[in-house]
Amino acid sequence: MSQFFYVHPENPQTRLISQAVAIVRNGGVIIYPTDSGYALGCQLENKQALERICRIRRLDDKHNFTLMCRDLSELSLYARVDNDAFRLLKNNTPGPYTFIFKGTKEVPRRLMNPKRKTIGIRVPDNRIALDLLEALGEPLMSTSLILPGNTTTESDPEEIRDQLDNVVDVILNGGYLGEQPTTVVDFSNDEVEIHRVGSGDTAPFE
Repeated sequence: MSQFFYVHPENPQTRLISQAVAIVRNGGVIIYPTDSGYALGCQLENKQALERICRIRRLDDKHNFTLMCRDLSELSLYARVDNDAFRLLKNNTPGPYTFIFKGTKEVPRRLMNPKRKTIGIRVPDNRIALDLLEALGEPLMSTSLILPGNTTTESDPEEIRDQLDNVVDVILNGGYLGEQPTTVVDFSNDEVEIHRVGSGDTAPFE
């Protein structure tokens, strides 16, 4: 049975965040709120936890994973970013965007797109997620919680608990979130490309 923490969305309880971080560091799989619905996450280097996430979502090895970051301080470690791209990100994060970059050698190969060698980067505008990432002290390997057969990210933590109570280690209940897909912006080529229009304003990237 999963741990199920009711976390205050504006003032997350430090004790609960610390317990969740300990579970992640011990190899656990977490479900947590973001600014675009709930997400599945695990430690970057944990292959077994990643395999569990792939089974939950029935993902193949071509799936694009995302590194969820607390801010941009870790960006250059994991992604190849030029100065223009960095300025754009700095002006538009945290926010409902997923940015795609060529990955560096610090990103485990199993997380990158096998052909393009790209990785997604996010800085979520969600207090619980940011506190979680700050306490963890490193990016969280993440993917949106879209259950097999569905096309939208899960938004109701009570329904998530009903469906996944026995297959993840901890669920952070940050309230009902609604459907708010991110805008996906690709910086991996010579020209910036908008792959998906979501709740993030596309104007700064056009």
